[in-house]
Amino acid sequence: MLTDRAKEIVNAADSKMKDSLNFLEEDLKGYRLGKASPSIFNGVMVNYYGTMTPLAQVSSIAAPDAKTLTVQPWERNLIPVIEKAILDANIGLTPSNNGEIIRCTVPALTEERRKELVKKAKVAGENAKIVIRNARRDAVDALKKAQKNEGLSEDTEKEAEAEVQKVTDKNVKAVDEVVSAKEKEILTV
Repeated sequence: MLTDRAKEIVNAADSKMKDSLNFLEEDLKGYRLGKASPSIFNGVMVNYYGTMTPLAQVSSIAAPDAKTLTVQPWERNLIPVIEKAILDANIGLTPSNNGEIIRCTVPALTEERRKELVKKAKVAGENAKIVIRNARRDAVDALKKAQKNEGLSEDTEKEAEAEVQKVTDKNVKAVDEVVSAKEKEILTV
């Protein structure tokens, strides 16, 4: 039976692993799949009076139809800055403006771009797994320290390590599922 301290270490590791999985899911939402979604702009940062600020904090973003995104800046003088930020973000969109609103037409995905997105998704999944493995390593180290310094029994430490491994396996499997679902979504024409 795990002690409170061992449970605390296992739960902290599980929490870090779940955070990594949530981050991966949010990151993959931003992958453009040929249809307009305001989440495409999640990683776009605008130089707002010397401070790098998320695009959504300096403008209103909308998807009036399946192929168009509009960006309405709070201040008109931000239009050129926002256009530059969209181009610099390398998200495959070309902005154009009418003096009031910036429009971006979402082009259909080419086969090459789809393969590129799949590769990018796999890299993101691998990065999430690295965070999960680091959380496992930190938890195992914490359990060994607790055994040495806090009087945690060797049996409890081994049992907790096995529990950490189960949690790690479960989260790595979840990452694989998220990445393969995204891969399937990307490759579906």
